[in-house]
Amino acid sequence: MRALRALWVVLVAACLSACSSLRPWINEPLPETPPPRSVVISTAQRDPTILVAVTLSGGGARAAAFGYGVLEELHHTRFQLNGRETDLLDATDVISGVSGGSILAAYYAAFGVLGLPNFESAFLRQNFQNSLILKALRPSSLHDLTSPWYGRAHLLARRLDEIYQGKTYGDLENDPRHPQLVIAATDMSLGTPFEFTQDQFELICSDLQSVPLSFAVAASSAVPVLLSPLTLKNHAQVCRDRGITPRLATVGGVNYRARMFRMQANSYLDAQARPFIHLVDGGVADNLAVRRLLDRALLGGGLAESFEEVGIPPGSVHKLVVISVNSARDPANNIDQSGEVPGIRQVADTLLFGAGARATLETQEFLLDTARQWREDLRRRGTGADAFAPDAEIHVVQANLRDAADGELRLRLLQVPTAFSISDEEVTRLIAAGRSALQRSADFQALKRSLGVKDD
Repeated sequence: MRALRALWVVLVAACLSACSSLRPWINEPLPETPPPRSVVISTAQRDPTILVAVTLSGGGARAAAFGYGVLEELHHTRFQLNGRETDLLDATDVISGVSGGSILAAYYAAFGVLGLPNFESAFLRQNFQNSLILKALRPSSLHDLTSPWYGRAHLLARRLDEIYQGKTYGDLENDPRHPQLVIAATDMSLGTPFEFTQDQFELICSDLQSVPLSFAVAASSAVPVLLSPLTLKNHAQVCRDRGITPRLATVGGVNYRARMFRMQANSYLDAQARPFIHLVDGGVADNLAVRRLLDRALLGGGLAESFEEVGIPPGSVHKLVVISVNSARDPANNIDQSGEVPGIRQVADTLLFGAGARATLETQEFLLDTARQWREDLRRRGTGADAFAPDAEIHVVQANLRDAADGELRLRLLQVPTAFSISDEEVTRLIAAGRSALQRSADFQALKRSLGVKDD
């Protein structure tokens, strides 16, 4: 009996020892010959006459379904561009996503217009959440979770890797027509957005092209407490030893947002103080995936300056379009309708979604203010000496779930939970709501008129 007990102890110790050595994927330092720096807009295969950026908010499967409906409507919005027929989805140059929106953004960037319809069967209409839980309960997964380097978000990344077929950011570069993909997580220590872009990765002296799409999306979707953070290694010292200075570490800026951006960027350059970067859900810092796009535009001093390094010929851009998709839901209860003391669940729900709604509203107003400033800048300059033509237009379109429909259906959609899976009926209604919200937007109708779109 003692021998069996001793053998059991040895086996358990050996098992735990094996678990502790399990390490998931982690980023490597930049190679000696770094890859060419990617720019926000690739001009090799894209027409700069119209530049389109689409941002997809967080909100789990609700956001993915609503955003999918918006992308469908963009695909059905066809127009003539320099003698050829195209559509707004195919003309999209940048697609940015956070949390649930990042799941859709990465799928479109990976598989394009032709592959997009498969997103329904790959994610929306399968019980993704249930399959994730079942995989997590497998003995092999429970065994993996005993590792101090392996957390619950790694199980999510493993499941997402099946959806993205193992693709990395480098695989996207093989198709020059793919839109620039920007996935946004949150730096847990700073509480600020962390974007999966080469500029951001140069700060930690790492190569974005080797990053699996599944890792970026899982980091963006790692809801605090429910899922563990995901971790990147900071290799900044390697580039310092090579005499390489990341571009973002040298940018100036006279306004406070530019100064804050630079201060946050420079925090990554001290690898001794921050040898690891821990990432959580991108919605914690910015649920619209918009703020960093605007911050980058401010770094150069203005709209025209931010396009200088892109290499677009002078006077080429006639339309700049930003389509912001907001799938935020309402709190479960309106506590102001009752004089009773709110319960713990009501307080948590109201604080979580109420605070998030306020931050989202501020970001939306910031976007509109920035667009007004850009238009004023273009009116002042208006020479065509920079990337923008003298008649250049700026269109900002906001597609909000709250604007999708009237009455009872609208209220029901705003109560769809934030989860990785929702019912088929909810998916169908949210897709229709995404198309409806865009169609009902006065700004979208103005864009269609400017493009000469003929309604069916």
